[in-house]
Amino acid sequence: MGSAFVYAAARTPFGRFNGALSGVRPDDLAVTALRGVLAKVPDLDPAEIGDVVWGNANGAGEDNRNVGRMAVLLAGLPVSVPATTVNRLCGSSLDAAMIGSRTVESGDADIVVIGGVESMTRAPWVLPKPSRAFPAGDTTAVSTTLGWRLVNPRMPEEWTVSLGEANEQLADRFSISRERQDAFATRSHTLADAAWNAGFYDDLVVPVDGADLARDEGIRPGTTPEVLAGLKPAFRPDGTITAGNASPLNDGASAVVLGAEAASGRLGADPIARVAGRAASALEPQMFGYAPVEAANQALRRAGIGWDDVGAVELNEAFAVQSLVCLDAWKVDPEIVNTRGGAIAIGHPLGASGGRVLGTLAHVLRERRERWGVAAICIGVGQGLAVVLENVSAR
Repeated sequence: MGSAFVYAAARTPFGRFNGALSGVRPDDLAVTALRGVLAKVPDLDPAEIGDVVWGNANGAGEDNRNVGRMAVLLAGLPVSVPATTVNRLCGSSLDAAMIGSRTVESGDADIVVIGGVESMTRAPWVLPKPSRAFPAGDTTAVSTTLGWRLVNPRMPEEWTVSLGEANEQLADRFSISRERQDAFATRSHTLADAAWNAGFYDDLVVPVDGADLARDEGIRPGTTPEVLAGLKPAFRPDGTITAGNASPLNDGASAVVLGAEAASGRLGADPIARVAGRAASALEPQMFGYAPVEAANQALRRAGIGWDDVGAVELNEAFAVQSLVCLDAWKVDPEIVNTRGGAIAIGHPLGASGGRVLGTLAHVLRERRERWGVAAICIGVGQGLAVVLENVSAR
């Protein structure tokens, strides 16, 4: 078995729900990320791409029928380049990276492009098909933007609570206060704004044609704990979760080039980081926010290192509370986590977020000259994923 390396990463700016990217189809967002990342490996003959693995959570609208393959065709790549689309909800593009890295390690392909896309704005409403023609009663259109829909009645009710209620239960179970959540959310906005101002994202984010959006649309530089304290709870009248300490609904795409070490010459680029470990974990659906804990612990064991070796963590901030319970469980220094902002500020377009955290982690490791890093993400319906990267220049 060989090793798989991260060679390049790119993403679109993430737009807010009904925001600057709302007029852009998800397959066109995917094209932007795909072309953007390939521009970073200028010597690559696209015909040499062994596979494209693309993440997408909804797939009910314009992202239907294998949006990864649609992106390949729309981007003008050779028709001989294959592509697949994977769905592990919020973890879809990190799952794509795990699949792609295994493909490289096994020798089935020397170069794989992975990524993901979501337009939560353009996710359609769907109508359940009636059991017989022309029913007399009304039919309800169901939004496919986020969360449970068309639930099987045999599913236990405690598993199918809303994402927000599930995280209120986490707050109760682990005694995570509203004040801690608001402070964590404030940090996300502050660091994301500082990273953009410092030029960190200039090399990672590519513009979307026809959209007037220069940077992530959800960042609020003036956010303070006092401002967030004024927001009303979103899921319980006396709850702790608000629109300010949870990730918003977003549109965007991300992409990463993975390859074998020997592919460097054909790519015209040096590897940034090696995929050193990866893992998936699962537990009760309503506990999904806690699922990254075991995923990261397993990935570290497979990499042969421990938390004391880790110099950077990119944890997708679905909710402040679930991020905090993960950090508390890992007993990791919060100052090494999401140092360039997180999803509460940057955004969480479901299928694109895994590629974002992986690409950001590779660049943070290089910038901070840290050797080891963890990218992790929680996933609705009780799952978590994690990938360990090794900075090749810090060995």
